[in-house]
Amino acid sequence: MDFNVKKLAADAGTFLSRAVQFTEEKLGQAEKTELDAHLENLLAKAESTKVWTEKIMKQTEVLLQPNPNARIEEFVYEKLERKAPSRLNNQEQLAQYLIDAGNDFGPGTAYGNALINCGETQRRIGGAHRELVQTGAINFLTPLRNFIEGDYKTISKERKLLQNKRLDLDAAKTRLKKARVTEARASSEQELRITQSEFDRQAEITRLLLEGISSTHAHHLRCLNDFVEAQMTYFAQCYQYMLDLQKQLGSFPSTFVSNNNQSSLTPMQNVPLPSISASAPLPAASNSVVTSGFSELKATSGSRKARVLYDYDAANSSELSLLADEVITVYSMPGMDSDWLMGERGNQKGKVPITYLELLN
Repeated sequence: MDFNVKKLAADAGTFLSRAVQFTEEKLGQAEKTELDAHLENLLAKAESTKVWTEKIMKQTEVLLQPNPNARIEEFVYEKLERKAPSRLNNQEQLAQYLIDAGNDFGPGTAYGNALINCGETQRRIGGAHRELVQTGAINFLTPLRNFIEGDYKTISKERKLLQNKRLDLDAAKTRLKKARVTEARASSEQELRITQSEFDRQAEITRLLLEGISSTHAHHLRCLNDFVEAQMTYFAQCYQYMLDLQKQLGSFPSTFVSNNNQSSLTPMQNVPLPSISASAPLPAASNSVVTSGFSELKATSGSRKARVLYDYDAANSSELSLLADEVITVYSMPGMDSDWLMGERGNQKGKVPITYLELLN
C-alpha cells in the first residue's frame, strides 16, 4: 500500500513538473531543448505520411463504395468482426431494372431486347466492380489502414514519450540553475545526468522507428502498383463488355456530318461510338450523307435491298421497326419525305429513315 502511495505521489510530482515546464516554455520563461535537425525532419516526414495516407485511404473508400450508408454499415460489421450482408451494387441494381423493363416491354421487341442486352452487360460490369473492390481492399486499403492503426500509433506513442523525456530534461536544467546550496546542486546534477540519459535513449528509439517510414513508402508503392493493375483489369473488362454490347445493338456509320454543317464527326480510332437512341432527331436531308444510290432509287419506281445499320423503334403504326444488321427491301413512293423510304420485311411494311440504311448492290 505504502509503495503504491509513494508511486502515485512520484507520478503526480512528475506530471506537475512537466506541466510547469511546458507552461513556462509557452510563456517564454524557460528554455527548451531542441531536437536535432535530422530527427525533426523524420518527425515531419512521418506526420506528412500519416496525413496523406488518411486522405488517400478515405477517398479510395469513396471511389470503391460511393454510398456513405453502405460504407458505415461495412465499418460497423468490420468492427464487430461479422460479415456484412450481400447487396447489389449500383451496376447490378441498374442491370436488374433494365432486364425487368425489357421483359415487361417484350424480349421480342427491338427496345425490349436492347434493354435486356444492356442489363446483362451492366450485370457483368457489376461483377467486375465487385472484384475491383475486393482486390483494392485487400491489396491497397488494408496495408494503408495497418500503417495508420499499427505503425503510426507506435510512432505516436514513442514520440509522446520523447516529449515527456524532453520536458523532464529541461525541468532538471531549470532546477539546477535555481539550486544555491551545494547539496541541492549535487542532487540536481545527478538528476540532470539521469534525465539526459533517458532523453538520449528515447530519442534513439524514436529515430529508429521514424527511419522505418522509408520502408513504409516502398511497401505502399508496391500496394499502389497492385491497385493500378486491378483498375487496369477492371476498365479493360468494362471496355470489352461495352464493345460486345455495341456489336449487339449496332453501330454508327464511320463518318457523319454535324447538324450545323460546319465539321464532320469521326469516331475515335478503335473506339466505336454507341448507337443513337430512337428518340434522337434525324439529320435533315440537306445535311445527311445521302449516296447516289438513294437518289437513283427515289427517282425510279424500283426496289433495292438494304442493310440496317442500327436499331430503330417505330414512332407510330406507319413506320417499321428495325434491327441492326437485318436486310430489308426498300422503295420510294410518290409524295414521301426525302428522308424516308418504304421498307418491307416479309408481310410487314412501313416507313423507314434512310440514315439507318445502307443500300446493297
